[in-house]
Amino acid sequence: MTAIDRLLNIMKTLRDPQHGCPWDREQTFATIAPYTLEETYEVLDAIQREDFDDLRGELGDLLFQVVFYAQMAQEEHRFNFNDICHAISDKLERRHPHIFGDAQAENSAQVLQNWEKIKIAERADKAQHSALDDIPRALPALMRAHKIQKRCSNVGFDWTTLGPVVAKVHEEIDEVMHEAQQTVINQDKLEEEMGDLLFATVNLSRHLGKKAETALQKANDKFERRFRQVEAIIASQQLQMQEATLEQMEAAWQQVKQGEKNQA
Repeated sequence: MTAIDRLLNIMKTLRDPQHGCPWDREQTFATIAPYTLEETYEVLDAIQREDFDDLRGELGDLLFQVVFYAQMAQEEHRFNFNDICHAISDKLERRHPHIFGDAQAENSAQVLQNWEKIKIAERADKAQHSALDDIPRALPALMRAHKIQKRCSNVGFDWTTLGPVVAKVHEEIDEVMHEAQQTVINQDKLEEEMGDLLFATVNLSRHLGKKAETALQKANDKFERRFRQVEAIIASQQLQMQEATLEQMEAAWQQVKQGEKNQA
């Protein structure tokens, strides 16, 4: 028995109406979906930590999600695991005509150009005529913003220089502050302007060749690392964070930053 056959059989047993696991039998596509997202982030976390032993296990958890969906779909006579494998194999061959067909691609840029042309044709076949069709609404907001902007750029709706992109960020900051400084703040309008600012910032990140989601993740990690050191410094002063003044915490923060500079 192959490894994948063993896994498929385990999944089938877990879902058995008579002798399966009560929890597994109760699950649906909707109830499993949040676990899929969680497992995806755990895979990404293992990659970022470069913990490849952990990554092996996390990839197994993610694969199990696919097997779970396949089993439920097979029970409903929709498709099975083999159909999933055939679908992705067909897509990979179709989207790599420079490997499996007669197309030419000398570098990654040409591969991506061909890829986008093929995806446009695929959307047309599905009667998806907008460049923004098939972008999942469930994507994290920063990732979705990046994808929307990239799709627009692919059809020429984009600035070609950095200047207007930066100017737009400053414009959105001014609009946020205008709303924030009103005597009576319109919370809906303020939220809208904050969204516009975040969207413009994602656009700046994209034009600089960076993904905002990744950049923010790294900023989160840096802030957490520094804040934990601030907590340690405050604790060494026999204080709780709640007891320390803002000036004391700021001094600790600057001490941490200086220490990082000295180690660089």
